[in-house]
Amino acid sequence: MKKNFAALLTTVNAPYLEQVDGAILAACLSDINLAKSKPGHMSSFFGEVPAQSQKMFALHNGVPLIKLIAIAAEFADYSGEEYPLYI
Repeated sequence: MKKNFAALLTTVNAPYLEQVDGAILAACLSDINLAKSKPGHMSSFFGEVPAQSQKMFALHNGVPLIKLIAIAAEFADYSGEEYPLYI
């Protein structure tokens, strides 16, 4: 069953000219260097998408929760922001 994450992607993409799809977003959740290449999108994901939706998206895309939390922490260190997922 394919889960619909259209609202999540709309939130992540809304303020940006460049749009990312679910595959790119999921890849960013597995690779901090890729996440850093999409700083606005990742900031929107971690800062504006509810933590439960982040977890569901990650699990649906094969990203273990421990990896999601680690990337959130690394991205927070990189961006200087605080995100609810790892606090």
